[in-house]
Formats: sequence, structure tokens, C-alpha cells
Amino acid sequence: MRMLQQLCRLSLAVLGFGTSMGFAGPTHAADTAVLDAIRARGYISCGIGEPQPGFSNVGANGGRSGLDVEFCGALAAAVFGNKEAVKYWPLSANDRFKALQAGDVDVLARGATWTLSRDTELGARFTGVLFYDGQGFLTRRGNAVASVLELSGASVCALPGAMGEQGVANFFGTQRMRFQIISKDSWDDLVKTYEAGNCTVLTGDVSLLAEARSKLKVPGDHIILPELITKEPLGPAVRQDDPQWFAVVRWTLMALIEAEELGLTSANVDAQRAATDPGIRRFLGLEANLGQALGLPRDWAYQVVKNVGNYGEIFDRSLGTKSDLKLSRGLNNSWTKGGLMYSMPFR
Repeated sequence: MRMLQQLCRLSLAVLGFGTSMGFAGPTHAADTAVLDAIRARGYISCGIGEPQPGFSNVGANGGRSGLDVEFCGALAAAVFGNKEAVKYWPLSANDRFKALQAGDVDVLARGATWTLSRDTELGARFTGVLFYDGQGFLTRRGNAVASVLELSGASVCALPGAMGEQGVANFFGTQRMRFQIISKDSWDDLVKTYEAGNCTVLTGDVSLLAEARSKLKVPGDHIILPELITKEPLGPAVRQDDPQWFAVVRWTLMALIEAEELGLTSANVDAQRAATDPGIRRFLGLEANLGQALGLPRDWAYQVVKNVGNYGEIFDRSLGTKSDLKLSRGLNNSWTKGGLMYSMPFR
């Protein structure tokens, strides 16, 4: 029986099949670790979203920017000391996990919500949360509304389905608040309906609301209310077959968050190499080699901060005060400032 299984494994491998017969793991995991393969080719293959303001933008000169793009640059800095050592693969929602499973990309940075089914059924493993998104509400400042709980009786522009009408119905029903749904099948049509003043609030993922607000005639006349009524944690994912690469991606994300906690920025990180604080010195690889267990250089975390900055810096450039979206940090603030961004200890 064992001999038969070995022959089947060999036959499947030759034919290029994976686990459909239940004998072997994915063929892309066979011989070469992901980190070794990346070093051999000289760049990270990073799956990102199709153009989306704040996450994956394409400039007039063809350059890319956005939160997902910046994270890919941070990974390249950790591995190569160079944030440009990346090739980007724009992926549709339908193709993103297929590309990851097939080994076309080393990491999927494209905004995907971390859910149980995706973490168990798609051959993916989420490494952490890069952005806490969720269904929120946009309204005019003139409505003098400061909280979702003040929206009883409001007319709500919402898309059909779970992330629109259903979310509103569940929340308002639980709070015993009255509401009127105004629905459109197209997001663009829904935004136009709100802009025309035909509903009190526009609902959708906060990242979408920030984009919609940036395109209104006077963006400053509109506010995004602070509460979220659903959870949509977005984060990078890797395949399940390489624990070392999983650790590299996870701890690169942690490094961005930890750097902000330590007060390290792209502007001051060189000067901070003379710091006496043991936490800073350990993080920068001056008094401990935390990169060794990851298969990375001793100064990998320094290279991340030097090349792209800390989490707050990339958030501000992509989505926050230095971007067109002007999105407040909210849940994406550091835990020391009331947010959820929290790094595991670097020790």
C-alpha cells in the first residue's frame, strides 16, 4: 500500500497536480523555501488590488502608492534592504486567492478580509491586520450628527446585500431605531444619490466612504461617523506551506507597528542608533540579532523603518492627513492612543 501511494505521489508530481488525490502537498512547496526563492530571483512577487485610492494607486508616471503597496515595499526592505525590490501583480477579487495558491505571488497584500473560511479553506494563512475596515456612515456636517446612535429616522443610501442593506437592518433593528433604505445597484449611482441630498447618510466600508468623500464638491462639508457596525479586518496573507516566510511577513507588519510605539521614524532612525534605550537597540539589531531566527539580516527592522517609515507614516501618506482621503486613524491608531494597532514584543 505504501509503495502504491509513493508511486501515486510521483505520478501526480510529474503531471503537476497538487492535493486533489489527498497524497501530497502543493507542488509549489516542494523543494525551495519561499525566502530562498525570493533571494534567488532578486525581488518579491506581491499581489495587490486593482487601482483603489488609499491602497493601490497608479500615478501619472506609472509609479505605485497606497497602503498595500507600502507594505510590499516594507517586505522588500526587510529582505533586501531596498523597498524597490518588488514586482506587483494587480489581482481581481476573483483571482487573488487562486494566484496565491498557484504560487504566482509570494504574498497577497490586496485588501482581503480575514475570515474563518478564508483562513482554513483557501490554502491561505493571514499574518495580521494591516487595516481595520468596516461598514460606517458618511453624512453632512450640517446635519449636526456625531454618532450612529443619533440616526434614528434617517434615510440611508445603501447597496443591496450583506455589506449594505442587511448591515443597516441588523444594526438599526438591534438598536430599535427607525430608518428608511434608499438602494441602488451601483456604488457610483448611490454616491450621486447621496450627493444630490436624497438621503441623510451614505453607508459602506469606511475606506470606500473616504474615497467617495474625497470626490465630492466640498469634501470638508462631510464627516465619517466614528462607529463601525461590521468588522472587516484586512491583512496580508501567505500560503500555508512555509512557516518561515509566514514569520517574515508577520514580523515585518509588527515592525511597522512597533516602530511607531518606539517613536522611530524614517527621519530619525539613523540618529536613534545612538540611543541607550534597550528596546530601541534590540529592535534595531544593535544588541540582539532578532533577524537570525527569521533568516533575515541583523538590521532588517532598521531597514524597514529607514525605507518606508513606521505604520503611522505609511497610513498618513496613503489614507490619512497627507492623502486626499483624510481618513482619521480610528481603530488603526496605536493601542497607546486608543486604537487596535498593537505589536507583539520584540524579544
